Amino acid sequence: MAANLVKKTLIIGPSWVGDMMMAQTLFKVLKQLSPTLMIDVAAPQWSKPILDRMPEVRRAIDMPLAHGELGIKKRRSLGKQLRSEKYCQAIVLPNSFKSAIVPFAAKIPIRTGWRGEMRYGLINDMRYLNKDILPYMVQRFAALGYPADIDRANLHMDRLPKPELDVSGLDQFRLMEKFNIGLDKPVLIFCPGAEFGESKCWPADYFAYVAEHYIQRGWQVWVMGSQNDRQIAGDITNKVKPPFRHDLHALAGKTSLAEAIDLMSLAQSVVTNDSGLMHIAAALDLPIVALYGSTSPEFTPPLSEQAKTLFVDLECRPCFERSCPLGHLDCMKQLEPERVISEIELIQLQACAVV
Repeated sequence: MAANLVKKTLIIGPSWVGDMMMAQTLFKVLKQLSPTLMIDVAAPQWSKPILDRMPEVRRAIDMPLAHGELGIKKRRSLGKQLRSEKYCQAIVLPNSFKSAIVPFAAKIPIRTGWRGEMRYGLINDMRYLNKDILPYMVQRFAALGYPADIDRANLHMDRLPKPELDVSGLDQFRLMEKFNIGLDKPVLIFCPGAEFGESKCWPADYFAYVAEHYIQRGWQVWVMGSQNDRQIAGDITNKVKPPFRHDLHALAGKTSLAEAIDLMSLAQSVVTNDSGLMHIAAALDLPIVALYGSTSPEFTPPLSEQAKTLFVDLECRPCFERSCPLGHLDCMKQLEPERVISEIELIQLQACAVV
């Protein structure tokens, strides 16, 4: 009988790496409000390595759907399978109609979410977003964990818990052996990709310039990313002068997401575009220099005290377009590598001072 009194919440998770990382703030808020609450997250299968490293999450539930797939029958079937869990509440993070089908089919009594596509009835705890009051995505996620009349002071960025991945079970030796790398030199990680599009990507020759600078100083550089980032990782490698390439390791597309997370945790510093890996690096509490082009840190900043965001002040940015509408990509090209190197140095000094 007592087991039936344990409260359980189902989260319908987002479909992007960075958004999933920011969702952990919501999970932490829920645990602060109810420490014994069990949290399950229904999300795409790729997100399991992330959710497995979030102590707040009891289990990840695979959403067996392709990105963008409506799949009403599949969603209803999954919802029916989840009825036996007897969740007390569902929190739906995406704003789409389809994302609200599973909790409705699961007959979860309280189904919370922001007003989005026509999903009245599917969502019965509908919230109405004031973007001026909650400008950051992480605030919008966290707000859904509180009652609708919550004091907005609780949602101030300084008061919200930050994402934090647990990599305590890391098997360093296995990873070093598998990828033929070592920790005999300090590690600078590059995350040069961005699923959103080229307007968020710093030029390959700029990354190469920074790589040469640090390799000459006795560092090694690991280039991380997905299969989609293999080309830019290759471009960076080709632009680095041959004498320095022995300490440049292009790992993009070669690691699983779990391996990428664990390898990143070993770094001394990270240079990254506004991407999912940027948010992972922040959750690992690494010194980060985050580069913003078409997007803005005023919406999705890296949630870490050790992160420094860089951008240039142009009239045309942020445009939030996948490709530069004006064709020049000045928001990234005017972000000079010397400025990035200076920020790496500064953030390294600050990190050492904290230690």
